[in-house]
Amino acid sequence: MVRQKRNRAAVTAREAALDDFLIDAGLVEPGQVATWTPLTGGVSSDIWRVDTGTRQFCVKRALATLKVAAEWHVSTDRNAFEWAYMERVMQIAPGHVPQPIAHDPARGLFAMAWLEPTNHRLWKDDLLAGHVDVKAAAAVGRVLGRIHAATSSMPDLASQFATDDMFHALRIDAYLLATARAHPDIAPSFEAAAALTEATKLVLVHGDVSPKNIMLGTGGPVLLDSECAWWGDPAFDLAFCLNHLLIKARVVSGAGEALAACFTALFDGYRPSITWEDPVCLETRAATLLPMLALARVDGKSPVEYLDENTRQALRKAARGAIGHGATRLADAAAVLLG
Repeated sequence: MVRQKRNRAAVTAREAALDDFLIDAGLVEPGQVATWTPLTGGVSSDIWRVDTGTRQFCVKRALATLKVAAEWHVSTDRNAFEWAYMERVMQIAPGHVPQPIAHDPARGLFAMAWLEPTNHRLWKDDLLAGHVDVKAAAAVGRVLGRIHAATSSMPDLASQFATDDMFHALRIDAYLLATARAHPDIAPSFEAAAALTEATKLVLVHGDVSPKNIMLGTGGPVLLDSECAWWGDPAFDLAFCLNHLLIKARVVSGAGEALAACFTALFDGYRPSITWEDPVCLETRAATLLPMLALARVDGKSPVEYLDENTRQALRKAARGAIGHGATRLADAAAVLLG
C-alpha cells in the first residue's frame, strides 16, 4: 500500500514538472490547459505532442533506463547535448533539424517544433513500404556532409561536445564491444575499430543517423534524435546510416537494387563535402565499421526489430564474411554484405 502511494506521488510530481516547464518557459499561461499526447517509436526518451489551443510543439525528456531487452542505463545529460546539437545545426543547415523552442536543463526537458505529418514522412516508413527515393538518399548525404564540413572548422565544439563517456556507453559499447563479446573469435577486429573510432576527433557527430530518425519534408531531410551528439569520427555517422539501407535491402521485397542505389547516392552526395581529411582515410574507416555495425544490429544491445530469424542468420553470416574480407572501400564492403 505504501509503495502504491509513493508511485502515485511520483507520477503526480512528474506531471507537475511537465506543466511547470511549459509555464516557466512561457509556452502557456498559468491556468491554460495543455493536452499532452505521448508519441511512440523511441527507446531512449519520452516524447509528447503538446496542444495549447493556439499552437502545437513537441516536448522531449531523456530516460535513465532505455526501453530495450538488455539492461541499459545512460545519463540523462544527453538531453542537453541534443538541444545543443539542434541549436548549432540550425545555424549551419536551417530547416534540417527541428526548430528548438525552449530548454530546461534542470528538469531535463526541451521543446521543439512539431513536424506536421501532412508534409513530413518518416524515411524508415517509406523504405519499409517499398517507396525508395534515390534522390532522398542523396539529399541525406549532402546534409550530413554539410554539417560535418562546417563543424570541422569550429574547434570550440570539441569542448562543448566532449561526450566521450556517453558516446562510449550508447554507441561504442552497445554496438561494437557488445557484439565483440558475442563473437569472441573476431573480437580483436571490433576492439581495434572501437579504439580508432574513439580516438578520431574531427567533426560534430550526430551519432544516430538512421532512417528512423530522418523525416523527409518539403525542404529536404530533417535529422531527429541527436542525443548521442559527440565531437568525433564522421565515419561513424556515415557507416551507421548506410548500414540501415543494406539491412532493409534484405527485407523489402523487390527493392534490393533501388536500396543499393540509395547506398551509392548517399555516399556520392556526402563525398564532395570531405575537406577536413583525405577522403580515402574516411572511407576506409567507414568501410571497416559498416559490416561490424551490421552484425551489431543482430547481436548488439539494440537489434533491429523487423528481422525474422532466417534473415538474422543470413545477415550474421554475411556480416562476419565482410569483416573477414577487410574491404577498404564502401562499395566493396556493401557487395560482400549483399552477396
